[in-house]
Amino acid sequence: MTSIRDLPAPAADERTMLEGWLDFHRATLARKCAGLTDEELRTASVPPSELTLMGLVRHMADVERIWFRHVLTDDSPGPIYFSDEDPDGEFHLTEADTWQEAHTTWQGELEAARRNAAGFGLDDLSKGRTRHGDVPSLRWIYTHMIEEYARHNGHADLLRERIDGSTGF
Repeated sequence: MTSIRDLPAPAADERTMLEGWLDFHRATLARKCAGLTDEELRTASVPPSELTLMGLVRHMADVERIWFRHVLTDDSPGPIYFSDEDPDGEFHLTEADTWQEAHTTWQGELEAARRNAAGFGLDDLSKGRTRHGDVPSLRWIYTHMIEEYARHNGHADLLRERIDGSTGF
């Protein structure tokens, strides 16, 4: 496993920089999961927590869907892993849940996010609304998503270290 990732260009325009940092953090989460078995990816941090690397990837698939489909474009395909009955469903894993499914679903949401964002300028307001009724700009969504990934990548650091001792990549 390599520790090198492409950093966004330090003198890039704002959009390139925001998209670059978001992709950097997406790649960081993928690297934290790389080389592990399904069983390891389903390994919870510390009881009673149900937090796992696979659960984080499933969570981020839903987060990408919410912000870049539901909020940005007002497309409402519904959640992937959670429901009103199970609001933390993305973290409730079973032996039947696989990395292949979680990763494929997440990558599909990343493709949809990039495609949808391409049709908006940074100052353009979303067509949909947040759960609080706000109408954010694409700039705000990008900034929020960078924050969301950065926070969860901190969790992923600790999860990966617990699984096999790997740190800092």
